[in-house]
Formats: sequence, C-alpha cells, structure tokens
Amino acid sequence: MYSIVLVDDHAIVREGFKRLIELEPDLEVVAECRSADDAVEAVGSCRPDLVALDLSLPDGSGLPLIEHLRSVASDTRIVVLSMHDGEPYVSEALRRGASGYVTKGVAPEELVAGLRAVMQGECFLSSDLRKRRAERPSESRDPIYRLTAREREVFLLLAAGRAPKQVAGELGIGQKTVYIHRASLMGKLGAGSELDLYRMAAERGLLPRKN
Repeated sequence: MYSIVLVDDHAIVREGFKRLIELEPDLEVVAECRSADDAVEAVGSCRPDLVALDLSLPDGSGLPLIEHLRSVASDTRIVVLSMHDGEPYVSEALRRGASGYVTKGVAPEELVAGLRAVMQGECFLSSDLRKRRAERPSESRDPIYRLTAREREVFLLLAAGRAPKQVAGELGIGQKTVYIHRASLMGKLGAGSELDLYRMAAERGLLPRKN
C-alpha cells in the first residue's frame, strides 16, 4: 500500500482527488493539508511514500516547499498537481526535486498514472506538457531563461501583482533583497516596469488562470 499526502488549499479539490486516488486498491491518502505548514507537519509525522502538491498555497509558494519537504523526508517523492502550466514553473519544480508534474487541465486518470510512474522511479509529465515540450523550438534565446532560480520566483510573483513586501513574505527573504533581485531581473529582461513583467509573463502563459 502506497501512502499519499494531498496538499491543496481548496477542500473540494482535495476531496475530488482523494476519491479518485482511493479507487485504486493499493493507494491510500493518509493526510490532507491546506497549507505549507500543514504539509511539513504531515510529512514529518506520516513519512508518506508520495506527496501530491499544489504550488499555490495561502502561506507561500509551493516551489520552496518542494526542497523543504525533500530535506524533511528524502525518501518521499513529490508530484506537483497545479493549474500553473508555464515551462518555468515546470522546470523549476523538477530542479527543486519534484519527480512529476501534472496540470489540473488534463484527464483525472493522468494523476493516477503520474503517481504510479513516480512510485516506479520515473519522472512523469502530464500529456499536455509532454506535447508542448516536443513541439516547442529551443528557448535558449528567451531572456526568461537567463534568470536565476530566485529571480524567476520574484519575477513570477511581481508579474502576478504582488507588492515587494508581499514577495518578501512569501519567499521568506528581506524586502531589500527583493528590490535587488527586481533590479537584476528587470535589467536582464529589458523591462522598465511591473507592467512590462506582467506582459512578458502573460505572453508566455505564466500567470495563474482566473476562475
């Protein structure tokens, strides 16, 4: 029996995925969490085989949480389950230690397929992400990929409308550090304002979809 911790701040989403997962005789949801703090506590106490993690949580981004959970329980594998389908999100999640990435727009069966693939030691991407990666030309000239990991985090939050103070709180860094990263990333991107950052993120499909 494989044990799974679900991390999503929407109860109705957690319930839907829990029912889907528990249709499988060898998969069991042992804890449900709505925040990063809840997830850290649950993973530390339950030591699950796998965590299904949303990236948008009320107490911060799920990207730093991936690394933290891996440090708490190195044997626990992580599958991101998110509405964010932009390539920087996917690449960054995998770089930080996720073993799979499933977007919420695909068929529910892909979640179960992803969980099983990851438990077998594979790296899994949902079909829409695989298709886009196969069709997309080289992105080496896109300035987004010149940003450091931290600059990408700051970029995505500023583009989504967060104020520097909010960015500092979500990432757990000082506000002055946010301004330093903002100046650096805006120089690399040739952006003159937050509006330019919003435009660049929107053109690349990196902004959260509005319900």
